[in-house]
This record gives sequence, C-alpha cells and structure tokens, in this order.
Amino acid sequence: MSAISLRGLTRRFGDHAAVDGIDLDAAAGAFVVLLGPSGCGKSTMLRLIAGLEPADGGRIAIGACDVTTTPAADRGIAMVFQSYALFPHLSVAENIVFGLRVRRLPRAERERRLQRAAELLGLQAVLQRKPAELSGGQRQRVALGRAIVAEAPVCLMDEPLSNLDAQLRQHMRSEIRELQQRLGMTMVYVTHDQAEAMTMADRVVLMRAGRIEQQGSPRDLYERPASAFVAGFIGAPAMNLMPRDDGPTLGVRPEHIRLCAPESGWPARVLSHEYLGAETLLVCEATHRSGSARLVVRAALAHTPARGEVVGLCWSPAAEHHFDAASGQRLTPDFPQPPEMSP
Repeated sequence: MSAISLRGLTRRFGDHAAVDGIDLDAAAGAFVVLLGPSGCGKSTMLRLIAGLEPADGGRIAIGACDVTTTPAADRGIAMVFQSYALFPHLSVAENIVFGLRVRRLPRAERERRLQRAAELLGLQAVLQRKPAELSGGQRQRVALGRAIVAEAPVCLMDEPLSNLDAQLRQHMRSEIRELQQRLGMTMVYVTHDQAEAMTMADRVVLMRAGRIEQQGSPRDLYERPASAFVAGFIGAPAMNLMPRDDGPTLGVRPEHIRLCAPESGWPARVLSHEYLGAETLLVCEATHRSGSARLVVRAALAHTPARGEVVGLCWSPAAEHHFDAASGQRLTPDFPQPPEMSP
C-alpha cells in the first residue's frame, strides 16, 4: 500500500486555475473520493496524480517517492476510466492481461493474476467472450480486472459508474468498495454523484473552483458542513438555506423539520409533494419578516397535506446551522441563538 501526498498542487489552462494550490493526504489503504460539480477540478487533479497532466506547481508524492515529474508508466498506479476502453476484437481474458503482455510478464504469472482477478470479479464464465457479448456491469468488471492484475498499490478511478443504470450503479458501488477493502489498495475515486461519495468513501474531498471546500468523513460533511456551499451540495434533498436581513444564513436539514400547527411555527403553504414510499417530500413556501423561503420537509406522514394547504414548520434549535451571510463560512459556536424569526 502507498500513501499519496499533494502539496501546493497547481494546474493552469491559460488564466484559469483548474487546480489551485491543493494540499491533500490520502493514507495508505484509504478510499478517498473527490467530489464536486462539473468543472471544479476533480478530474484534472486525478490526471495530475496519474501523470497524464503536467503540474504547473507543487509536489506529488506516492509512498516515499516524489513523482511530480515521473512519467505515468513509472508511477506504480492503476487507473479505471469513465469509458471502459476495451478492445472489441480481444476476449475478456485478453483484455484483462493486455497490459501484462505489453510489460512482457511470463505467461504463468499472467495466468495466475488473470485467474485471481476473474475469481474476485466473478468473470470465470465469460473469459472467452468478446466485450460486445457482455452487459454494462460485466464490461465494468473487465475494466476493474485490468486494474487488479496490475497489482499496483494505488488505483485511480474517474467516474467509472456514470454509464450504468441506477440499480447497477448501486450494486457496483458495493462491489468496488468491498474489492478495495479486500485488496487493501489506496484508491482515489472521482465522482459528481454524492450518493457514491457518501456510501463508499473513508474520506470525502469536496472541491469548488479548483480548491478544496471541505474534506473529512461523510458524516463530517453532512453533520458539520464548513460552508453554505457544502450544506447545499451534500444531502438529497440538500439542506434548506434561509438568508436573513438581520443575521447569518440559517440552515436546517429537511429531515429535521416537522409539521405542527401554523400558529406554533413558521406558517407555510404547501406547493407540492413527492411520495417516496417510506417518506414524503413536501415543498413549502414560508413567509417571515426577512422575506419568504422555499423549504423542503422530509418526513414519514400518515396524512399528506394537500397542495395549497397552510401548515406550520417547526424544528429544534439544536438542528440549526448558521453561516456568515457574506463569506458563507460556518459560524461558531455551532448553535448560536438566532435573532427573533417570528413570521
């Protein structure tokens, strides 16, 4: 296993800093997810680690070795791309061991690694098939197989599940996480899908405009967002954020809001609702002295209020998050008493 360390890593395209002075440590054997919206720099950072992009500044270390200027082929990493990139004229077995053949590993060693990867990924029955005869999930396993047979201590993945349907993505998330833990490799995984990040990662690195907005465990980012941006990005649905004229921005998670009598909380008009089986999402418009706010309520309801019905929205002060109105940064202490927020 090898740790990854980035110090002051920078990559510019003209006047635009795609990666802007990043400091990051990935412990040996950790599963680190780079998360963020399109254009935030996460894929560029992965390509810098892989050696597919030259760094304009900073340092990249894998294990104890500075690899900042080392060619990609000499960095001791495996990589899985968004595209499966399989050779259509080669069998599954030939696709998996292609890189080993290029490196001229002995046939017996190639066979040993192939059988191990096939067993780990459940591909024994399809080794002689061509990629066109495989399902999307099987093709993704073949791409993973190529990474496994390399027996590299570091594996980089760039949105490998984006081409799969929702049910298969959920299944493959579990498979990749289990595989990473079984092999003990250090994995850096890029995605824009927060469900992948929250369910797979030991450490989530949320990026914004080429910089790290917050990094920590999935629980850290969900329960203690460092900024209004993090609060609005993490969570499905995201945290309700309510700007106010007389104080900081107030944030409350949808599941922490409960319905009450209109006179006991914020009166709000129900705009729409989404029935999801075990729970219902209510979209409500509440009006208070600082203006109006659209809030989402997530709850298990025996009775769903009708569209246009007026309800009360209540929550505990301990469920509140407060962010500076100008900078968007989290305010401390965690739960300051807000100004009077009467309707």
